[in-house]
Parts: sequence; C-alpha cells; structure tokens
Amino acid sequence: MPYPINILTMTIQEAQKAVDNWIKTYGVRYFSELTNMACLTEEVGELARVMARKYGDQSFKAGESQDPAEEMADVLWVLLCLANQTGVNLEEALQKSIEKKTKRDATRHINNEKLRT
Repeated sequence: MPYPINILTMTIQEAQKAVDNWIKTYGVRYFSELTNMACLTEEVGELARVMARKYGDQSFKAGESQDPAEEMADVLWVLLCLANQTGVNLEEALQKSIEKKTKRDATRHINNEKLRT
C-alpha cells in the first residue's frame, strides 16, 4: 500500500514529519535511539558495499542489490528517525552546517592544487 506523500517537493521538515507519521501509523513505535544508531551504521555499510562494487574494484555477487539510491534512501530514513527521536530539526542543522563550511572553507578548496587536475 503506497504512502500518500509527494516526495518530489518535500522539504526536510516535511520528510521528518512523513517518517514520524509513518512510524506512528505503521511502525508501532520508534526503535530505541541506540538501536537506530546501529541500524544507521548497518545501512551505511550496505551503501558502502554497493558503492565499492559499482564504482570500485569489487564485483557484485549474484542477487545482490546494485542500486545506490535504495541504500541512500535507507540511510536517510534512519537519519530522519534519529533526528525525530532526539528533537533535531535537520533543515536548521543543515543550514548551519552549510554556513559553517562556507565560512571555514571559503578559499580552502579553490586553492587546493590537488583539486585542479
């Protein structure tokens, strides 16, 4: 049964709310924060496996997922769960992170000779 949301125009806050609504409607409750942290680590590992096989030197095993988008979405899902559980507004946090990196790295990458090749 598809969940009735329009992900093409969804803000990060709306994504957090959609995940929260899904958990409350279908998921019974959130896993504990520690369990979700372990799940996030697991999902990042699955993404790493796909990336290593698709863009690195390893080959895929028979029947193994080859879609990094699927794994990235799983990472995002668990991250949104953790944000909801800990009261983090990811939209605000991302904006602050962009501002921090812009200030800190305003000329760092432009002046990096390694990036000019």
